[in-house]
Amino acid sequence: MSHLVDTNILLRFINASDPEHVLVRDAVRALLLQGEALYYLQQNRREFWNVSTRPAANNGLGLSVEQTIQRLAELDAVFIRLPDRAESGAEWDRLVTQYRVVGRAVHDAQLAASMLVGGITRLLTLNVEDFPRYPEIRAVHPRDVSPRGAGLPTNPE
Repeated sequence: MSHLVDTNILLRFINASDPEHVLVRDAVRALLLQGEALYYLQQNRREFWNVSTRPAANNGLGLSVEQTIQRLAELDAVFIRLPDRAESGAEWDRLVTQYRVVGRAVHDAQLAASMLVGGITRLLTLNVEDFPRYPEIRAVHPRDVSPRGAGLPTNPE
């Protein structure tokens, strides 16, 4: 089953110094080894660029433009960029109206709209709690991705 990958996953996938880097890389690897297609959107690229080029003192990664371009190329080698589709605008309108979405959550509504238009029902994210209002999709945390069958060690807890 295909997944859209949230920006928080992309940032931790690239940033080896992030405490959740290994968790995210293992989840991505497990999904790929299980034959899953992993997508991301132009919106994710904009958000990734924003955080990557923002100074570390302002909760960014402090990367140069050149370093950010290289990181995006690394993402493109792993994830499939889902093209923007005009129909996602009408779907966004429906979602924000139906679910009474306000404030910053409108950005998540765009992810959900693009997923639905693209026929994707699963979102790999660290912010599962941001998506329960959309019963049409299922948010999946990386810790809930089973490494079984992917040749990865299981985490004994």
